[in-house]
Amino acid sequence: MDLLAIAAILLGFLALLLGAGVWIAVALMATGWAGMQFAGGGIPAGSVLATTVWGNSASWSLAALPLFIWMGEILFRTRLSEEMFRGFAPWLNWLPGRLMHVNVLACGVFGSVSGSSAATCATVAKIALPELKKRGYDENMSLGSLAGAGTLGILIPPSITMVVYAVQANCSIIQVFLAGFLPGFLVMVLYSGYIAIWSLANPDRTPPADPPMSLGERISESLNLIPCLLLIVFVFLSLLMGWATATECAAWGVLGSLAIAWWQGALSWQSFWASVMGATRVNCMILLILAGASYMGTSMAYTGIPLALANWVNSLQLSPYALIAALTAMYIVLGTALDGISMIVLTTAIVIPMVKQAGFDLVWFGIFLVLVVEMAEVSPPVGFNLFVLQTMSGKDSNTVAKASLPFFFLLVLAVAIITVFPSIVMVLPQMAFPG
Repeated sequence: MDLLAIAAILLGFLALLLGAGVWIAVALMATGWAGMQFAGGGIPAGSVLATTVWGNSASWSLAALPLFIWMGEILFRTRLSEEMFRGFAPWLNWLPGRLMHVNVLACGVFGSVSGSSAATCATVAKIALPELKKRGYDENMSLGSLAGAGTLGILIPPSITMVVYAVQANCSIIQVFLAGFLPGFLVMVLYSGYIAIWSLANPDRTPPADPPMSLGERISESLNLIPCLLLIVFVFLSLLMGWATATECAAWGVLGSLAIAWWQGALSWQSFWASVMGATRVNCMILLILAGASYMGTSMAYTGIPLALANWVNSLQLSPYALIAALTAMYIVLGTALDGISMIVLTTAIVIPMVKQAGFDLVWFGIFLVLVVEMAEVSPPVGFNLFVLQTMSGKDSNTVAKASLPFFFLLVLAVAIITVFPSIVMVLPQMAFPG
């Protein structure tokens, strides 16, 4: 049986399991076991399962993952979102769109300390939606900007998705983190730019500015943001200057988030235990998926499918732009049915050899992948951010999906920009790790 037929059988088997509602991790392991049966050579599938799962789970790099998740869980239970809205609002009255820019800035700040798109979207939306509605801002634009800006949670480091990718692709977590800062800023500029243009085009749908505040009043409103901003700066500088590894930064981030929660009076035994259990549940889910993905990846390597696919792609002589366009279309389609982490672990074993063969840097490709995963977060019917906002706003899924559509296309534009100008992604990693 040729490799194309084997690949089709395995893909169909995986699709059947996922369609039947089997857990993603179990489906991956079962597909890996099935692939072993085509590998030949009498490979002991059980022994490979044991060694692969242990070898990929007992990684020091993965220690950063539960710590960053825990940090996000701690801050999720503080008054951070409320403080961000109050702190940013006085400084944004002069911009077209005014307080709708708070959605972008608040999601950017919270994303930099949470690492989760759903947590970022839910936390900021909890305070922003009622505040914007009370002030008379357009509800569709409020929903769309929150859905889009919520995706910054996985683009601005530290990011759970980035850690998962770096482990899967066997590249530096710190470099992937550093590579995400400027693209994150680019996406924020694109979002705010669109909000400003929309506001200028629809002046009747933007309420008047709030009463002006003195400089002292503005600073007073923003004081409670200082600890969080200092934590972000500390983590960023530690990564950029090489003072600490990603795992050490995650540990400092946990300590900093506990200090912020204590300072705000939100740290109690109940909230502490809730954050621990929340982080444990998320970690168990992700690590089980990673274990299944590692076994499936090893199985694919034994069959020779990834290498054959890479050689086939190479034989097509696609230009780099054509390959990126094809991968973008593939991930957009996958994003309609799978969440971001599942997309990465399901495809990395196959896509990475193709990317290497085409000459792309794996750090750059990680940011590309995070951007297309962001598209998945706002793509119906499985877009997590759409689910979050649908629940919190009481609107139907079509309304929320339609409101987020412009921000989906802005993410497509961001992918095009970093493809044409890859230095946007690579400049910080190259500064920190010259040569």
